[in-house]
Amino acid sequence: MRKGITITIAIIAIALLWYFFIKPQDYQIRVVAKANIGTINQALKAWNNTLPEASIRQIKDLAHLEQMVASGDSTHIYTWYAKPINDSTSQLVIDVKDIQHSFANKLAVPFSDTNFEKQTRKTVTDFIENLNAHKKEFKVTFIGEEQLPSTYCACVEHKTLQSNKAFGMMKSYPFINSVVASNKIQVNGVPFIETTKWNIENDSLSFNFCYPIIKTDSLPAIKDLIYKEFIGVKSLKAIYNGNYMTSDRAWYTLLDYAKEKNITVNPKPIEFFFNNPNMGGDALRWKAEVFMPLTDQDE
Repeated sequence: MRKGITITIAIIAIALLWYFFIKPQDYQIRVVAKANIGTINQALKAWNNTLPEASIRQIKDLAHLEQMVASGDSTHIYTWYAKPINDSTSQLVIDVKDIQHSFANKLAVPFSDTNFEKQTRKTVTDFIENLNAHKKEFKVTFIGEEQLPSTYCACVEHKTLQSNKAFGMMKSYPFINSVVASNKIQVNGVPFIETTKWNIENDSLSFNFCYPIIKTDSLPAIKDLIYKEFIGVKSLKAIYNGNYMTSDRAWYTLLDYAKEKNITVNPKPIEFFFNNPNMGGDALRWKAEVFMPLTDQDE
């Protein structure tokens, strides 16, 4: 009997030690989000930028992010983990820790609904509401595989953050338009971007914003304008409707499809734009054809 009591006390002591000093979170929330992991990743980063005192960083991969939010005399750490349920729904697990008051929170949480818990739930609810509103602002339709044609083009090079891609395009639109018009260059299609480097970890992006043109011997040499041959490749294709600032949501749809079907792709998306964002209008009527090149072009 004494041995049984000793073992029980030891188990309780170990459990308490783990709960108060080893358990990483003070509180955990689980919620289903109606979005894929890439959209959640970008929406969470964008929403974080609207908070007065907060920072966020991606850890491991798209599915893991760590957010620090100032709250009064405390700093709350939110560790977000997203796990796909299907192609449009994910399970979110959020671990939350109050750096300054972790022990007190762990002591109080099992016995009462603390202000810390209420604030944490409100923060997560605010994000989910923001995500749901964002989902209504765009539409992505997966199409399949398609061979892109080759074309000659006039381009402007950009290096920026992924979220600033559309601003680079808007800046280049009038510049290339004026060059084309003043030099009577014949356009041969809609403008597009050709990604040359995409760092998924830190959201940095290098791309060429291009106008397809007819190649001639009299093309003018213009500062900041380059002429190049775009080589068409076989790619996965999706249609994006919405503001071009968030057309990268289609990139994640294509990456998810490739992963699900065990298709190897080159993560350098190509986008063709059928509307001029400088003209405004209902963004849901804007259209972009989005492509993710296949790595094996022989199949």
